[in-house]
Amino acid sequence: MAPKETLRQQISDLVASNRVVLFMKGTRQMPQCGFSAQVVQILDEILPNYETVDVLRSPEIRDGIKEFSQWPTIPQLYVGGQFIGGCDVVREMRASGELQKLIGVKVSDR
Repeated sequence: MAPKETLRQQISDLVASNRVVLFMKGTRQMPQCGFSAQVVQILDEILPNYETVDVLRSPEIRDGIKEFSQWPTIPQLYVGGQFIGGCDVVREMRASGELQKLIGVKVSDR
């Protein structure tokens, strides 16, 4: 098991080195929970490239990301190094256009 500081640094590096990173259950191609699948679907609609981290592959990261963000659930979205939230927050932000603005894409008129 990775020491806490090393794990925290690993998570911090992932967040810092990727403009958009989603900590999720499963992969972008094969989400393993409905909430992760919803966030992937939202991101796929507005962004061609982003990083995902499958927390099911590492119990340390699964627990560590919750401590890192002080947020109890997964998925967790980070944009520009900042924690955004989980599925409900991402859905609300997409509906209001706030997520698109944050990521830097034009909000389409639907």
